[in-house]
Amino acid sequence: MTTTAAPPATDLAAQVQDLSFTYAMPGGEQRPALDGLTLDVPSGAVFGLLGPNGSGKSTLLSLLVGLRQPSAGEVRVLGQPPSAAIRARIGLLFQETSLDPLMTLRETLWLHGRLYGLAGHTLRTTIAQTLGSVGLADRADSLVSTLSGGMKRRLELARVLLPSPQLILLDEPTTGLDPDAEAALWARLHEANQTGATIILATNNVHEADKHCRQVAFIHRGRLAAQGTPAELKAGLKRDAVWVEWPDLPPTLTDEIAAWEGVGKLTWAHPTLHVTVDAASAFVPRLFQIAGDAIRAIRIRESTLEDAYFDIVGASLSDQGVDG
Repeated sequence: MTTTAAPPATDLAAQVQDLSFTYAMPGGEQRPALDGLTLDVPSGAVFGLLGPNGSGKSTLLSLLVGLRQPSAGEVRVLGQPPSAAIRARIGLLFQETSLDPLMTLRETLWLHGRLYGLAGHTLRTTIAQTLGSVGLADRADSLVSTLSGGMKRRLELARVLLPSPQLILLDEPTTGLDPDAEAALWARLHEANQTGATIILATNNVHEADKHCRQVAFIHRGRLAAQGTPAELKAGLKRDAVWVEWPDLPPTLTDEIAAWEGVGKLTWAHPTLHVTVDAASAFVPRLFQIAGDAIRAIRIRESTLEDAYFDIVGASLSDQGVDG
């Protein structure tokens, strides 16, 4: 791949309009992954796509980079439709590891650099700098097979960052990483963002989205359910979240519970009652007084983006689907 001129400047790093994509399954069955999705990602953002497996997040990333073609709708990336020229300005970190175990780290980055039109002294210097930036300078001539899982993920990040992409697409980038490796990966990503790269993160990790993303889009069944800052999406939630498995909850009781002092948002999606409250320590005993043994299970924790997702969508981030 030869180097190309950067596309015209735009206020949007990515824009999709009425975007749909359907997978053709064995036997002729059609499985929709995206269904009329409309979404704008500002340039310079750290933007999170938050949804369960099967919500369409991974499909959207593949459409943005041009690996798939939409069934309907429009995609624009860095001001233009996806193309080989635009792909040269995009870095993609896949969910699954995609490294050759028989190559050294230096060889891995050399091959990637050549694909992006880098060569000679410039490429050698860039490889050294990039390996140093992810803490792998001393392993440049080691085989990939000798790396730990966290080191492999850092090498994949180095490969993404090597050609200085304008747009970085991340698909569940920290799955399986320990806290130190996760922190190191995000430190390097934030450095790239501060120098101008836009980052789009597909995840179902609410803590990752809340901590690192300035904007978050809730994706559900291939559609946009809500978008805003983490603070905006959590607005109205009380301090504690209570998840109650109560299959036979009488509908009349939901209004009664919602009127209790200290109760915020209440959502009923069979068999789960979800409530955010000022203090779970006061709410839960009162709940058991009226429910008795009708409650099958209960979970209490501090309110997060997952609670906001459930209140808006009426489904959990642990729900499963066809495609990520």
